[in-house]
Amino acid sequence: MVSIAYLLRFIEEDAPKGDITSDVIIPDVDTRAVIRAEDSGIVAGLTEATALLSHFTVRVTPAKDDGSVVNPGEILLTLEGSAKRILLVERTALNIIGRMSGIATRTRVLGDLVRAKNPACRIAATRKTCPGFGALDKKAVLIGGGDPHRANLSEGFLIKDNHLALVPIPEAIRRAKAYSAYKKVEVEVESGDDALLAAESGADIIMLDNMTPGQVADTLVLLKKAGLRDRVTIEVSGGIDEKTLVGYAASGADIISMGSLTHTVRNFSVTLEIFPQ
Repeated sequence: MVSIAYLLRFIEEDAPKGDITSDVIIPDVDTRAVIRAEDSGIVAGLTEATALLSHFTVRVTPAKDDGSVVNPGEILLTLEGSAKRILLVERTALNIIGRMSGIATRTRVLGDLVRAKNPACRIAATRKTCPGFGALDKKAVLIGGGDPHRANLSEGFLIKDNHLALVPIPEAIRRAKAYSAYKKVEVEVESGDDALLAAESGADIIMLDNMTPGQVADTLVLLKKAGLRDRVTIEVSGGIDEKTLVGYAASGADIISMGSLTHTVRNFSVTLEIFPQ
């Protein structure tokens, strides 16, 4: 759960000097409202919407929990309190639920496709998140059954091509290992030979970037022949979509990371209805 201060930044952005329409036009009365789903899928963001509404003294009664499967027309939250305050938070709450539910729903769909082909394989997010919304994007992936991957640059080592343009694979891994014995070291490579070198140098996770499923399978054979396959986790990444996902799952990879889980989001439609008193 993110802090209320984190969430209030969204209200400050949307209403820096208040909601002038509601403040001027709406009488100072209490009312009842509901937030409903207009799509089918996995709902997420209810915890955050509840926290925001509660901060503004709106009484919230959940009808669904984050991670629930919902259908169009189903009530997610029931609200009671100041009409002005409900309307102040309305769009921010709906935006949070809509984006997070869209991510959670797509993650569940793609994760199910992967597990049907390879039960041991996991789907993961990347850092291609919406700036300022990254923590919630990652949480939505988790609610959808995916792996959020590292949350930020401080959380773990991921040695990428631009690092390796400056420092060779063995030396980069050596420096990372010397810094901490408690953080896993991941290395991005684009060839079987570099994957073998990374494994020999002590990498914990090897990301095979922009390889075809066939190239991934060949790389795994190379690692097996060297007796190194079981020492490393194999992640594949790079332009993977619904059409190629199953092929990568079948290749024997342990993790499939997809930036599209969070950078290309189809919003899950939700609506708020106020009932006149």
